[in-house]
Amino acid sequence: MTARTEKKMLAAPTKVKLSTSDRIYYTIVYTLIFFLTVIVIYPLIFVLSSSFSSGQAVTNGRVVLFPVEPSVMSYQKVFEYRVVWTGYRNTLMYTVAGTLWNIAMTVCAAYALSRPTLPGRGWLTFLFAFTTLFSGGLIPSFLLIRDLNMYNTPWALIVPGAISVYNMVITRTFFQNTIPHELNEAAVVDGCSDFRFFFAILLPLSKAVLAVITLYYAVGHWNSYFPAMLYLNSRSLWPLQLFLREILIQNQFSTEMLSTMTDEEILRLQGMSDLLKFAFIVVATVPILFVYPFIQKYFTKGVMIGSLKG
Repeated sequence: MTARTEKKMLAAPTKVKLSTSDRIYYTIVYTLIFFLTVIVIYPLIFVLSSSFSSGQAVTNGRVVLFPVEPSVMSYQKVFEYRVVWTGYRNTLMYTVAGTLWNIAMTVCAAYALSRPTLPGRGWLTFLFAFTTLFSGGLIPSFLLIRDLNMYNTPWALIVPGAISVYNMVITRTFFQNTIPHELNEAAVVDGCSDFRFFFAILLPLSKAVLAVITLYYAVGHWNSYFPAMLYLNSRSLWPLQLFLREILIQNQFSTEMLSTMTDEEILRLQGMSDLLKFAFIVVATVPILFVYPFIQKYFTKGVMIGSLKG
């Protein structure tokens, strides 16, 4: 046997013969996965196809899977609506600032609680967990925001939700199981301070969990509208999702949007209201979807290590 033949035999995958019960099991599992995937993906495809169809096709229910009478009229009208750009600006600001604030607070708390030498670590962990069961309530929270002079300011959407206990527990467990305490002791022996160990060693080794909680926090800020509805009364500070809620639920299109359309367009395009809703949903959803590909390789690793161990 030549070396080349032996190498090919070693490289060839070994086929495992499945029993009848295994084939039935995998068939059922793959069938369920297929149908669940269709159930999840079809609404997204329908919204996207409807946004590129004509208003009359959407009204008549002729859009099933692919766009009917393709048109980009809805997107032209949505981007001519000035509040879209206002909402984008505000949402981007709240998402970036809020996520940075969340990451800083979460990582600091998780690192402290992951150290076995922290005095009262058990009680502090209990206090964090206690907040997941009980809260002050809506009215006390509103009064607190008002008394702190954060009402109708961007700080009302950034400061209060500093830490998600769930994310903090994931991060703390990741630190405990991935960053051994002996590494910290060795660094201290070499003259490394806790501050330097945190920034120079701990954070570079924690990219997986940092990517996961960054995604969680960013999606939460991007999709959030309820705190803005409570604490902001100025439309110039509204996030994009609050404008989307106004259009979808209250079915309100201001005279500003209608003024961008000619009388002929209003008469010719039936169902423009529904068409604009679909386009607005796509415009508000697509940007956050582009974040996933950049952190996908970290996502599974970070969640599994941070939640299953310990």
